[in-house]
Amino acid sequence: MSEPHRPRRVALAGLIGTTIEWYDFFIYGTAAALVFAPQFFPQVSPVAGTLAALSTFAIGFVARPVGGAVMGHFGDRLGRRRMLVASLLIMGVGTLLIGLLPTYAAIGVAAPVLLVLLRFVQGIGVGGEWGGATLLALEHAPPSKRTLYSSLPQVGLPLGVVLASLVFLVVRLGLDPAAFAAWGWRVPFLLSAVLVVFGLVLRLRLDESPEFEQVRAQTEVRRAPLADVLRTPRVLVPAACLNVLVSGLANVLLVFTLGYVATRQLVGASTMLAVTVVTALVWAGVIPLAAVWAARRGRRPVILVGVAVLTLWAFPYFWLIDTGTVLGTLAACVVAGAGFAVASGPYGAYLAEAFPTAVRYSGASVAYAVGSVLGGALAPIVATVLFAATGTGTAISAYVVVLGLVSLVATLTLRSPHPVTDEPASPAPADAPLERKPA
Repeated sequence: MSEPHRPRRVALAGLIGTTIEWYDFFIYGTAAALVFAPQFFPQVSPVAGTLAALSTFAIGFVARPVGGAVMGHFGDRLGRRRMLVASLLIMGVGTLLIGLLPTYAAIGVAAPVLLVLLRFVQGIGVGGEWGGATLLALEHAPPSKRTLYSSLPQVGLPLGVVLASLVFLVVRLGLDPAAFAAWGWRVPFLLSAVLVVFGLVLRLRLDESPEFEQVRAQTEVRRAPLADVLRTPRVLVPAACLNVLVSGLANVLLVFTLGYVATRQLVGASTMLAVTVVTALVWAGVIPLAAVWAARRGRRPVILVGVAVLTLWAFPYFWLIDTGTVLGTLAACVVAGAGFAVASGPYGAYLAEAFPTAVRYSGASVAYAVGSVLGGALAPIVATVLFAATGTGTAISAYVVVLGLVSLVATLTLRSPHPVTDEPASPAPADAPLERKPA
């Protein structure tokens, strides 16, 4: 393929790879909401079983900073491409083994223990995925396309949700409830093996990042890149808090709401999965539009618009869900999905360029993963506890508003040293905050 098309190929490969990784990650969330409580935690009450299942979902988020730190370290020392291949392999193996895992009825307490271990493996894999895919797209892109190309791996998240939801929906509709609970839930996990092979073929054909190659050529590779990142809390702390709202509300929508509507008998599980698919498609479609908007108007203002929309939507979201109508549920979720997209479109470039090239994989991966723990890991658990205590979604909405205020402050605080816009084309961003000299 000719040189001008290489950045597009890299961005597209990043999109496909992240879609596969997020498919693996979110089929677990769907299964945790629908079937894991009786399959792996039958010895406790339904509420306790649901909390236990959602807690294992959260383990994947807790593991993500570990994956981000380890793969970020080697990504900054050995290269982005190698770590992307490793992350996909780790995720694929973990997901396949979950699909083969015996339940509590077969092996007793070993079943939930192994489930937690494999979920941790999934978290390790995805912890290094986002940073590597975003950086490879960003660092291959021409100056005027950095925001747009780095947004494409973000599209992989909602597309992974679409793929996971569609597979679960087809399996649910094709099997009776007993067969789905007995073995049908395993099909989406086993299908992952085919997708991972496809993703590996794509990634093995990618070139290394030219910006990383420049760092290596100039002997600027850091011995301990994560340590350099940790010494700059003024960058790391707001970077880690930047995405807590999107991560938190997204996992309330994708995980908690499935169980919420089922418990209150508002809409059927299959209908909710279909709503999730529509929402994720809107989310995926708006992300590149938000990136183009940010390239013209500035990344921070667009992120602030997305954060404001989601914060203001916290209460209407549950009001509409509680109507018990398909239209109300669809409206609640689609508006939220559009808000996620607006906040996410410029997010990859804004976060990544807050860190200099030599430590960018470590900084971006750890910040993203820590934000996901603070937002996404805790949100379904907190929402379940608040709903059990109050019986309504009002307290959950208040919690989402708090997350919104955290993201608002972080967005205003983080300084990402890039031009206000991507137009006209400008040189690659300076590596000023942490770099000893330009890379």
